[in-house]
Amino acid sequence: MGDYHALDFGKFVDDQGTVHTMVPSSTIAAVPAAKEAAERYGREVRFDFLDDRAVHWLLFQRREETSKAGAQGCLLVLPVFILGFGAWPFWDLVASQKSREFQIGFIVLDALLLLVLAGLILLWRLRDLRDKTLRNTRCRARLYRKIVGIARDGGAEIPRLYPYYGMYATSRKFFLEAPDRPIPEDQTP
Repeated sequence: MGDYHALDFGKFVDDQGTVHTMVPSSTIAAVPAAKEAAERYGREVRFDFLDDRAVHWLLFQRREETSKAGAQGCLLVLPVFILGFGAWPFWDLVASQKSREFQIGFIVLDALLLLVLAGLILLWRLRDLRDKTLRNTRCRARLYRKIVGIARDGGAEIPRLYPYYGMYATSRKFFLEAPDRPIPEDQTP
C-alpha cells in the first residue's frame, strides 16, 4: 500500500491520478437529506461518513485498490488483445490458406488459450473478490458517492464529478464480521 501521509490531509487522488481536495463533511451535513442518509448508511456499514478523517482514509484505500486492479488489467490486456484480436489477421493471412485440419486446430487452440487466460485472470482477482474487508471498502465508497449525490442534488456546492471515480460492480453486500483497516497514525516527529 502507498504512503497514506504523502498527501496533505484533505487531498486525495482520483482514478486518473489527479490530486483533488476532499469536500468537507460539514458541506454534506448542511443538506438535511444527505445528513440523514449519511447517518443511516453509516449505521448499516459501521462507518462515520461525516468524519473527515475516516472519509479521507476511505478515499485513499479506494485509490490504492483501483490502482492495483488497473495495473493487473494493463498486464493482462496485451495477451487478450493478441489472442483475441490478433487471431483475425493471422486467420486472413495464414490460416485461410491452409488445410481444414489446420484451421480447426487453430480455432481450437486459440479458444483454449483464451479460456486458460480467462481462468488465470479470475484466479488472480479471486483473492481480492473474496476479501471481505476490501469488499466493505467498496461498499462504503459506493454509499459515500450516493451520499455526495444527495448533497449535490440538495443544493450543496460540490463539484459535478466529485468524488471523481466510477462505481464498483462488486459493492452491494456489507460483511459485518470483516475487520476494518485501521487508519495509520502519522509517524513524523
